[in-house]
Amino acid sequence: MKIELAKSYGFCYGVKRAIDIAEKNPKSVTFGPLIHNKDEINRLANNHNVGLVESLDEALEHDTVIIRTHGITKDRLQRLKADGKKVINATCPYVTTPQQIVEKMSQEGYTIVIFGDEKHPEIQGVASYSVAAERTFTVLDKSELSALPLGAKVALVAQTTRKPDAYQAIAAELVVRVQELRVFNTICNATFENQEATEELAKKSDIMIIIGGKNSSNTKQLFSICQNNLESCYHIENSSELEASWFAGKENCGITAGASTPGWIIEDVTKKIKELTLTR
Repeated sequence: MKIELAKSYGFCYGVKRAIDIAEKNPKSVTFGPLIHNKDEINRLANNHNVGLVESLDEALEHDTVIIRTHGITKDRLQRLKADGKKVINATCPYVTTPQQIVEKMSQEGYTIVIFGDEKHPEIQGVASYSVAAERTFTVLDKSELSALPLGAKVALVAQTTRKPDAYQAIAAELVVRVQELRVFNTICNATFENQEATEELAKKSDIMIIIGGKNSSNTKQLFSICQNNLESCYHIENSSELEASWFAGKENCGITAGASTPGWIIEDVTKKIKELTLTR
């Protein structure tokens, strides 16, 4: 069995930055999971005494609150600061950018269209920066645009982990529908690189292992790319999910990982695959 890692995978700049912030602030809590990887969250709790709270009421009970990489809504951030909490903002700079764009463009009278998952914390945070909720819409597909009261001026932003070609399709649909369209490329560079590297590796592999949180948007995108290129691909969070039967008759195994997947988990998965394929 030949095992090959994608040319670009794993921790991105924003995640590395957030982990570093958390490790330097023991006895603090993160508002929401710092990143989408429960094993790394557990490591921070056990090794650095960094807790996790899921609600504003819980956060207000603590002195030091770290804002997760995906950000939180503007009103919650303001409430924490107004209550005198020490707020350490670990929101990824790539996420802060669309927040600022949405705030500015909505103030200037633009209808806001956000390409992303409205249930994702990043998108909930970004949308909250609009000064006009009635003129702010979130879509996952260009087909949803026809039902929206867009108006003459539209500003378009994307969730940082979305596929560029899908974003381009939405922009192309909008440009023929409105008088003025402002398109902002808010997809993270690391997302571009990881997706391209994953597709390249998937095309020459018999099996792909995609490592990352099951609720991680960017990992789901990598999994989708693999599914489009080969039949045998598996999305796992850690080595405990690997099964020896997956590798039967396979010669080339490709491995990629989402932006919230730490190196130690990737190494553990690689080691376990070697063990499984040596003893089969």
